[in-house]
Amino acid sequence: MGDTSLLTNLIVELRRGTQIIAVLSQLQENQYGYSLLQRLEEKNINIEAGTLYPLMRRLESQGILTSEWDTTDSRPRKYYILSDLGQEILSDLEKEWKKLEQEMNELFKENKK
Repeated sequence: MGDTSLLTNLIVELRRGTQIIAVLSQLQENQYGYSLLQRLEEKNINIEAGTLYPLMRRLESQGILTSEWDTTDSRPRKYYILSDLGQEILSDLEKEWKKLEQEMNELFKENKK
């Protein structure tokens, strides 16, 4: 099967490129960081908290997400949701994902001939 650590590293690298679209796809409704981590884990998408939180802050600074603090509980939580721009970007990324999937399927089909 080859070098499993090499394969593991390549899979991690491949998945890293999908993290933004995975995160955006789950922010159609308000989520705070930990609830988003749990939601992604339930769908077998594992993103480290140390990766997710800076990513969400960056997406907010780019105008893709908006946030608001909920201080009704004893522990304040910052909730994130897609902005209008974020909705457009998610839609465009989804189209690009489907195009990429088609292109890759064609390449894999050619390899099997």
